[in-house]
Amino acid sequence: MPAKPTTVKAYLDSLPEDRRKAIRAVRTAVNRALPKGYKEGVQYGMIGWFVPHSLYPDGYHCNPDQPLPFAGLASQKQYMSLYLMCIYGVPDQEAWFKKA
Repeated sequence: MPAKPTTVKAYLDSLPEDRRKAIRAVRTAVNRALPKGYKEGVQYGMIGWFVPHSLYPDGYHCNPDQPLPFAGLASQKQYMSLYLMCIYGVPDQEAWFKKA
């Protein structure tokens, strides 16, 4: 069983070219729109953007060793997913996202 990627570059390099191109396009859009202060890395086996421990104290997230997740981008077996944790708790943002 191959090792799971631990860096964004390794994650992208592990993808087939068609998936890599699509994931890169979404990643670029997220990185351009994301406010300062968030960090990008690999979290939960996918590309993730998160609030670093320097901004939120240890123990805020359910796993205190992990920074607080904000968004995730993954190439799954049959599809690609963009997980946006920020919109689920605010009905107006969720409605805007679904309409957009």
